[in-house]
Amino acid sequence: MDIEKLYPECKDNLWGGMKLVEKYGKQTEKRPCAESWEISYHPNGKTRLANGKTLEETASAAELGANATAFDRFPMLVKFIDAAQDLSVQVHPTDEYALRDYNSYGKTEMWYIAEAEEGAGIYLGFRESVTKEECEKAIKENTLSDKLRFYPVKKGEHYFVPAGTVHAICAGCLVYEIQQNCDLTYRIYDYGRRDKNGNLRELHIKKALETACLEAKEKIAFSAECAEGERIGVSRYFTLTRLKLNGEKRLQTDAASFRAVTCVSGEGKIGDKIMRRGDTFFVPATYGEFTVSGTAELLIAEVRKYHAAASYSQNCGELSLADDLGAVLWRDTFAAGTLGVFTENEKRALASGFEKMFRKTGITARDITYIDFCGENHAIEEIFGNLR
Repeated sequence: MDIEKLYPECKDNLWGGMKLVEKYGKQTEKRPCAESWEISYHPNGKTRLANGKTLEETASAAELGANATAFDRFPMLVKFIDAAQDLSVQVHPTDEYALRDYNSYGKTEMWYIAEAEEGAGIYLGFRESVTKEECEKAIKENTLSDKLRFYPVKKGEHYFVPAGTVHAICAGCLVYEIQQNCDLTYRIYDYGRRDKNGNLRELHIKKALETACLEAKEKIAFSAECAEGERIGVSRYFTLTRLKLNGEKRLQTDAASFRAVTCVSGEGKIGDKIMRRGDTFFVPATYGEFTVSGTAELLIAEVRKYHAAASYSQNCGELSLADDLGAVLWRDTFAAGTLGVFTENEKRALASGFEKMFRKTGITARDITYIDFCGENHAIEEIFGNLR
């Protein structure tokens, strides 16, 4: 399989605009053009190739890569979102909730702000922790947005949105979204809007409150330099890298994962193919080395696995992820020695440090296969126990 341009499924949600058609090259009769699903195996909108076949029909397991095929279904979905109006205040379910009720994975996602009009922003999580009763009261009184944390946004910013986070993308944002392969959304508040048939759009308050995180949490925005550019998003379902291209750069796939390369601004080439703003290309895991060139900003999606590495000396501890992430994410003080001689209190402190790292990166304990202390491998359970 060669490098292939992908042709997305577009959606006409009532809150959408026309920027994806007018500025990002999307070819569709749908009006408005609210979303374009750039890489998708989801039955609600599958990505196609130039020959009309879906990517799912075409790509072999080897071309997807071992990390992607380790899941029982394709793990990610990439889309553009053009918000001409505010999206509903909503929440996406966790894996546990979605698998129990719908045989679907949940929906952790990440947003990259491709464009933002003056005053545009997002709601993301609660300003202060609330009870279920307080949340229900605010919903009934139409004051829920007062309890949410509002972030003005600028082009080039990125936000990690764990499943269960109450959120809304507001008018004036054009967003590149990478998410789990899921299309479950529970609307909490929708401004009294009606669908094309004149009916009030359905709300899902009971389900939303069953899966929503009602605790106040800090914004998650991770960044670390890597060989391909700047790593800006990591989870067990997807990894996202930003590359600011000015000239030529050689990249490479391997047996672990494909690459999905999206041009969010500028233009150039990928291999011998023209690449313009809004285009997404699939590079098979089997392809090997390829070249991107031009003046452009690229987002590169893939499926990666990580392990944690730690080394300790007197009064100094470091915790980092796999080498190519290139960033120390947490520091603390420990006595010299390996895991085996740490006290229980020190182990708890170390676990707490990992949890801080998870909040910062979006990685969870499930994403880490082992811990390497001073050259000695240890099972993750030695640190986390039932936290895993």
